[in-house]
Amino acid sequence: MLKVNLKTWQQTPEDLGEQALQASHPRTRERFLAPYDIAQGTPATQVAHQTQRNPQTLMEWVHRYNIAGPDALIFCHTGGRSPLCLRSLPKA
Repeated sequence: MLKVNLKTWQQTPEDLGEQALQASHPRTRERFLAPYDIAQGTPATQVAHQTQRNPQTLMEWVHRYNIAGPDALIFCHTGGRSPLCLRSLPKA
């Protein structure tokens, strides 16, 4: 059974829920809500089904949280093209 180690980071499930509500990026919100639901007792496979995510993805998020804490769940854009609006700005 997948466990969210909240005590390691001195957090409660409500803290995860609050971080999800305050997150500015939708992917960060999703990454905080999944461990929140799992910490509340919902099985990871059920959360994955409800969110239409692969269960392995949710497990990876929980493992990241358990190892590195809440900062590990914050979404960072890691590649791909820049948004069109940034590429069209004139060079200074």
